[in-house]
Amino acid sequence: MRNSTRSDVDPFIVMDVMEAARRAEETGRKIIHMEVGQPGTGAPQGAIKALAQAMQQGPLGYTVALGLPALRHRIARLYGDWYDVDLDPQRVVITPGSSGGFLLAFTALFDSGDRVGIGAPGYPSYRQILKALGLQAVDLPTAPENRLQPVPQDFAGLDLQGLMVASPANPTGTMLSHAAMGALIDAAQAHGASFISDEIYHGLEYEAKAVTALELTDDCYVINSFSKYFSMTGWRVGWMVVPEDQVRVVERIAQNMFICAPHASQVAALAALDCDDELQANLAVYRRNRDLMLEGLPKAGFTHIAPPDGAFYVYADVSDLTKDSRAFAAEILKKAGVAVTPGLDFDPKRGHTTLRFSYARSTEDIEEGLRRLGAFMAERAASQETV
Repeated sequence: MRNSTRSDVDPFIVMDVMEAARRAEETGRKIIHMEVGQPGTGAPQGAIKALAQAMQQGPLGYTVALGLPALRHRIARLYGDWYDVDLDPQRVVITPGSSGGFLLAFTALFDSGDRVGIGAPGYPSYRQILKALGLQAVDLPTAPENRLQPVPQDFAGLDLQGLMVASPANPTGTMLSHAAMGALIDAAQAHGASFISDEIYHGLEYEAKAVTALELTDDCYVINSFSKYFSMTGWRVGWMVVPEDQVRVVERIAQNMFICAPHASQVAALAALDCDDELQANLAVYRRNRDLMLEGLPKAGFTHIAPPDGAFYVYADVSDLTKDSRAFAAEILKKAGVAVTPGLDFDPKRGHTTLRFSYARSTEDIEEGLRRLGAFMAERAASQETV
């Protein structure tokens, strides 16, 4: 059967790593998972209790396409609490995870063939979703001196119809300052490019609060999710904030693409927004894990790392250790029993010399993973000295 050219997307390499780790576990090995950006914690208990109660009260069917009104209003209040932004809840759209938000945003804003700039390294599914929609992803190679975040000079003269940024970013964990975010918004608008801000790691910050694009402009799309800070990856529920004149545009597409986000997940998400104590306890675990990584990775020999301001990743330049990050990750999995992600997922041109380490799991796992990495690197160095 014939396939479309749009369907020829690259695999999500981290999922391949997960599968290799699963196969290793089937043989009885204990694998430490540093490959996937998934919290080791589950949904907040308040969310689970709220859903159990709702299920006892009656069937959960379709909601309206834009989502439960109570959830949209509560998310709008979150922007006041976190950022002092007065947000109209009518601009909030509930989506089937952030992935649903990307599909809606790219479909609403761009025509076939349009060019959308994305920072490299960056979340690989941006590139693949754009391709599947007949759009062109334009990688913007970022520089260490810019914290591996794009700057206006990176897309000057590139004739972009859109610019996508992420702060905190995946895979680096770096964040844009208020001034840096503002400069990107101004430059995008000057070029007539739509501005999209991926903010799914907001809430997972360690030294300063992340900046939302809504602090600077209403003329943007903001995408967020309950997967990361709210620890609800498998529930597949997120949200978007769009300009007032875009709400009906997105609503029509959502009605046809998804009907609505899962009703059960929306009920749980509404309750999760009020589980502050549990969520902050989770954040304390990530903060401890981050400290362990920043101390343990350099000791093991991974010395060139991006400054992780947020999220739960460390991105390491391993060009002094390998020219093939995929083979290196496979070697680490085989010999150390630690699953890590090769940078090729995030940067097709430069990712052959980078690795991403996730510290989203339990502190015990992070400690054991660092111990294993240290032993692996010491043995590797010793074997190379004897060659």
